[in-house]
Amino acid sequence: MEGGEKEEKSQTVMEGVASIALLPSGSISGHFIQLPHSICYGLHGTELECERECSRGEDYRLIKLTVTDYNTKREREIVVECRGHDAAKICSTDHAHGWQKDVVGMLEQKHGKHKVSVSFECETLKAEKAAEEHLRKFMPKLVGMDAVVNIGHMTIEGLNFDAETECKCIEQSS
Repeated sequence: MEGGEKEEKSQTVMEGVASIALLPSGSISGHFIQLPHSICYGLHGTELECERECSRGEDYRLIKLTVTDYNTKREREIVVECRGHDAAKICSTDHAHGWQKDVVGMLEQKHGKHKVSVSFECETLKAEKAAEEHLRKFMPKLVGMDAVVNIGHMTIEGLNFDAETECKCIEQSS
């Protein structure tokens, strides 16, 4: 059984390339391609409405990021930090000291036993005509929405769609 446990742990780190469109509303939409198997996951994020901690810069915000497994139609929500005016960096939220109580509670509830770590850093930024061409090819529903596109390396660690599904089933039957 130890071999099976080691195999499961090694599968918890997903690395690949993400293409993320930042919309004028502040929400993000895109996809993550896990390499080397080219497994595609959907990404959608909305900014959390809350008062900003005074020590954070204007380019800092919290995002509720939904990762969708297209093969199984399962989703997992993760609260992440977004830095940079064009959403150039996305990373896990280690603490939410100074945020409103509802945000702190949501972070604690979401992270619970299944801590998920996300890291994204933009390597290529596309705007205007280049962004529209990219959207037309890869995200046609976003064409004409004046989005900028970030492309870069992404790592997601600890994501377990099976555990999330079990939680959703329990919540729905209650």
